[in-house]
Parts: sequence; C-alpha cells; structure tokens
Amino acid sequence: MRLHAALAVSALLAATTVAALAAPAANAAPGCKVEYSITNQWNTGFGATVAITNLGDPITGGWTLEWDFPGNQQVQQGWNAQFGQQATKVTVRNPSWNGSLATGASVSPGFNGTFSGTNDKPTSFKLNGVTCDGTTPPPTDPPPGSKVDNPYVGAGVYVNPDWAAKASAEPGGSAIANQPTAVWLDRIAAINGTATARGLRAHLDEAVRQAAGNPYVIQLVIYNLPGRDCSALASNGELKADELPKYKAEYIDPIAAILADTKYSALRIVTVIEIDSLPNLITNVTPRPTATPQCDTMKANGNYVNGVGYALAKLGAIPNVYNYIDAGHHGWLGWDDNFTPSAQIMAQAARASGSTVNNVHGFIANTANYGILKEQFYTINDSINGTSVRQSKWVDWNRYVDEVSFAKAFREETVRAGFPSGVGMLIDTSRNGWGGSARPTGPGPRDTVDTYVNGGKLDRRIHLGNWCNQAGAGIGERPKAAPEAGIDAYVWIKPPGESDGSSKEIPNNEGKGFDRMCDPTYTGNPRNNNNMSGARPDAPLSGHWYPAQFQELLRNAYPPL
Repeated sequence: MRLHAALAVSALLAATTVAALAAPAANAAPGCKVEYSITNQWNTGFGATVAITNLGDPITGGWTLEWDFPGNQQVQQGWNAQFGQQATKVTVRNPSWNGSLATGASVSPGFNGTFSGTNDKPTSFKLNGVTCDGTTPPPTDPPPGSKVDNPYVGAGVYVNPDWAAKASAEPGGSAIANQPTAVWLDRIAAINGTATARGLRAHLDEAVRQAAGNPYVIQLVIYNLPGRDCSALASNGELKADELPKYKAEYIDPIAAILADTKYSALRIVTVIEIDSLPNLITNVTPRPTATPQCDTMKANGNYVNGVGYALAKLGAIPNVYNYIDAGHHGWLGWDDNFTPSAQIMAQAARASGSTVNNVHGFIANTANYGILKEQFYTINDSINGTSVRQSKWVDWNRYVDEVSFAKAFREETVRAGFPSGVGMLIDTSRNGWGGSARPTGPGPRDTVDTYVNGGKLDRRIHLGNWCNQAGAGIGERPKAAPEAGIDAYVWIKPPGESDGSSKEIPNNEGKGFDRMCDPTYTGNPRNNNNMSGARPDAPLSGHWYPAQFQELLRNAYPPL
C-alpha cells in the first residue's frame, strides 16, 4: 500500500553567448572542490563538464568560477551557467535562476569548446576568488544571534546520561553508550521530569556541562500534539483532539520559555517537530483506503497544522533553536500521490499560527523507523527480464528504495513547495543497520523481479509498512555530521532499546494505547498489505526499556560494533 534531499541543481539547458563577465559582489566560499571532466573529444572540438562543490559557508549572493586554459582552448557554447573568456582566462558565473550554493551543494556547468594541438586540463580553479583545493575549512562560530548552516558541523552532541546508564548496564552496551541520542518530550510531565527521567532544564544543564564552552548540539523531540498519532494507537498522546489551547499554553509555551533562558544560549538546540503528524493528513484520511476516523477529525479541525505552526513560531523565534519537521520515510511518502502533497502540507503548517517557512531549518526522515540507509544490491532503475523493480511486491511502484535517495529528493521537493533553498535533512539511523547472518552479501537471483529484490534487499522486514519493534533489526550508522551533500547529519533520535509499543494491552496513565501492529501474532491490515506485523514479542509500553530488543540491535549492528 502507498503509505508510507547534495543539493541537486536543475539541469535546464541554457546556451549562452560567450562574453567577458564581471565577478558578482557575493560572499566568497572559504572551501571548494572542482572536478573538470572532458566528456568527449573530436578533431579540434571537445565537450566538458565542470563539477563545483561548495565545501565552505553557504553562498547566497551569486558565485563565479575562474580558471586559465593551459593551451589555446576556446569556449564556444555553455549551459547551466554563463560562460565568458578573455585570452586564456575563463569566467563561469551562476545562472540567473540560481545564485546560491549551500554547504556541500554541487553544480555541474558544461560547455563545448575548440582547441588545436593538445587539450590539457586546467590545473587551478577559484570560486569567488578562493582557490579550490578540495579541503574543508575549519568551522567558524557565527555572530551572536545567528544560526550556522549545519548545526552538527564542528560541534559535539549531547549524550543523555539516563539512556547511557541503561545501555551501559546491558551486556555489550558500553560499545554504544557514549553515542548521542535525543531527549523525548512526549508529554507535559516530561518538561519538569518524572520519577524515572530528568526534566528539560536538567538535560540542558548537563548539556552545558558536557559542552565545556565548545559548540554543542542537544536534540529534543517535540511530540505531544492534540489527537497525536491518529493512525497508530501505541503512540497516542495525552491530549484530546480538541485540546490545542492546552498544547500551546501547557506544553509549547513552557518549553519555549526554558529554551530561551540565556544560560543555554551557547547550545545549538535541534528540535524534531511532531513525528508522523502531518503525513497522516495525506495518507490516512478519506478517501484513502487506509483512512481512520481519528485522522479525518484532525484534518477537519486543523489542529495538527495549527499546532505545528505554533510550535515552529514559538521555538523558531529563539536564536539558537533549529527546527526540523518530521518527514516520514521512503516506505511511507515515496509514492507520487504522497510525496508532493506531504511537502505542500508541511509548507502550509510552516505558515500557520504566525509562523513562516524561515522557522524551518530542515526535515528529518526515518524517525524511529527501520528504513535502510542505502540499498547496495539493487536500484530503482534496475529491471529483470524487462520488468522494472518498481513492479516488485516489495517496492510496489515506489520511486525510492532507501532513505538517502528519498531524503535528498524530498529536500528538493520542500524547496519547490516554498521552503528556503538551504534547508537540510537528517536521517535517523538508530535501528536501520540490518546486519547479522540474514544480511544479503550480493544481488538476488535474476529469475523474476521479486526473487531479485527479495534476495538482495538489505531491509529484511516482511513489509515496508511494518514499524513496531521489528524482529531482526540492528543498530545503523553511528551519528555523523554532514555525511553527504544535502544531509546535515545521521542521528539517533530514537534511543536504541526503547520500545515502539507493547505486544499486548498494558493499562497505563501515559495515554498510550495498544496497537495490534506491535503484536507478533497479528496478521496485518491494509497499511501493510495484510502481512504479519514482524514485531518482537514481550515488548513494554512505547518509550520503556526493552532489554531483549537492545541485545538484538547490538548483535545485528551494521556497520558491526
């Protein structure tokens, strides 16, 4: 069932007149890399591409690349940029439709030229006057009151002592107990703390202590919308569908007041905004076959959209807060009828309740989910005996097979929906390693498209729609800043070892229901095409410690521990 972004620059062919061009008055890039490639050559002519990657601070006021030809080469016609040449010096300037280059972003202008004799490649390039030597400059602290492009670059990340203590107490758990995880504010009581967990101020105080005056990130999950998780009972919240005023006054306002305290102003506070909420208004409402009355109610009353907008406005007004909206995952939003509408409703929410899109620093994919980071043994473009992998039962006409390809594409889609071009992506890799003995070591058999995909896919779930305490899962990539262009970080938002939901109904005062998708005997529903749930047995309430799952995650970690 169809349930469940390197900045790519549009490859618009734009032939230009070759003329002398003046460099723009723009901010210089303090680090860059250029790859000059001759794509074809004939007699006295040739074609070439010039791949430019910005390794330094974001460029927003236009860019200019310069080089000198070593011979008598002459540019005749160019595309994806404005080309000019005087004697041997070539000047390439950004096209009118794109004068920005985010950190890690790339563009690839190309041209046709002529030569006689030899056609040696240029050996030195300058981007906005800075020589491109392929190295990344050391990070610089931003001016007071301003944000950095990527909060994770050059910064440490908060290790939650409460989670670390649980992990360390498990056999083998010390291997990951020093990893940063997020703090979940999943009910009003979590703000001040409970009998078993410290409150927000205590976490922030500990983050200041860990930072010791250095750049430091703390990750918080903002997760308590009225009528929360309208399609998943295990993570239902404490607030009723119509309690938006209470959400604002008793949940968001107190959090914002604490985060705005000047004693925490040196921290980089990353907030993950309301997991699973907005995509539900696309995929699980009438007339979709997966609609629920609860999701229809939340779409009709507007409290998801207005609640997210309010959270973005209040938290985004704090100079050192970086808001990332939850964007589902490839196995939820990767289909055409989910992909663009989800980006659009996020833009709607970002403009609601006094907010603007500038309050959004980025988006996060795969939060608390199991989608593989990168499939190695098949791609969306493969076909078997003339049949596309998109037609396999596993892919089911999705356009993406893993989280990296989805995240990069969704980032671009949000820009088209009106978000700033510099938005970045996070990917939760806490439980998507899928290692262990069941991990394929090569492509599947090429008998049919299904044997090919099923035999080679690294994601070993029964169905992409399965999400609760998945048997066989493993720890994924360790948290890492700027792993790829367009991806701000791999993060562990879901702390490994915390349950997704109980395997059977457990009475509680946390507002958490029983979802059959957490029952290992459940035979499924339309959201997972009536497959078995794939859940582990004997699981506690969502968010509670689950030792057996933690041990399995350690055993199946990939890369291995």
